[in-house]
Amino acid sequence: MFRALVRLVILFVVAAAAFLGWALLLPVKPQQTEILLFPPGSSTGRIADDLKSRGVIRNAQAFLALRFLQPGRKLKAGEYKFDREATALEVFDRLARGDVYARTVVVPEGFNMFDIAKAVEEAGLGSAEDFLKVARTEMTLVQQWAPQAQSLEGYLFPDTYHFTRTQNMRDIVTAMVRRFEREAKTLGISGDVHRLVTLASIVEKETASPEERPEVAGVYYNRLARGMGLAADPTVVYAALLEGRYRGTIYVSDLQAESPYNTYRHAGLPPGPIANPGRASLAAVMNPAQTNFLYFVAVGDGSGRHRFSATYGEHERNVLAYRRAVAGAQ
Repeated sequence: MFRALVRLVILFVVAAAAFLGWALLLPVKPQQTEILLFPPGSSTGRIADDLKSRGVIRNAQAFLALRFLQPGRKLKAGEYKFDREATALEVFDRLARGDVYARTVVVPEGFNMFDIAKAVEEAGLGSAEDFLKVARTEMTLVQQWAPQAQSLEGYLFPDTYHFTRTQNMRDIVTAMVRRFEREAKTLGISGDVHRLVTLASIVEKETASPEERPEVAGVYYNRLARGMGLAADPTVVYAALLEGRYRGTIYVSDLQAESPYNTYRHAGLPPGPIANPGRASLAAVMNPAQTNFLYFVAVGDGSGRHRFSATYGEHERNVLAYRRAVAGAQ
């Protein structure tokens, strides 16, 4: 009787070992890429069931046994991507380390908050509407830099970001503002920061050529000093965006709009930034070129460069040259 019991126990142990070896040590590859989100507070049972149902592990009970055998290791909430062969032990280790799947959001220089909201939504991190709501209401994030800011436009610094779906919209926006703060401190930005960032945003949108930015900044400083309107097309576009009427190009009605962002109708700077400038544009506004230029127009050869002039007559000749260049390229 005793020997039979021992043989039964041995058989059970061997069977259990074989089962655990099969369930935990043999690699499994999902039939397709699986992305699973485990919110904070998810139980191990739920995690095991989700992993099993999506073909990431072979057996949920074996996974639970693994958790029981390692009581000191807690599984961390987050989003995980499974796209390659792995054992249940390796899957468990990933969850215990918190090796979460991060979604990439690329914010190029010159993106405005509407562009960024779309990028965040396309990354699967939430709706553009929710992003804009935070960007328009959480001005306390820039209180020390720009107490007069009406939104966070201009302070969502261009960079490549990596976010997880456990982060909320305020977390995402805060990361972009903190990135601006680090860059501003590196550059030594001081004084009227809001004015500087506003002008830098216009410079950013006016030229994609880094070497031209100090000259563009110089033109605008010269116009401001003379009380001239900036007459910057990007501000007209932004005014239309704010009012939800931008149609992909500038119309006469846009140039006549009463928006304070319309720098054709209102002298001086607009109420705030029209985009999020990068380091080069911020530096250009801090150190503008010292010239007598008051005008500039695109060369028209596709290079993105501009011709600068000090008189309106010279500017008119440059405009004619631009039109000829555009007509010749068609």
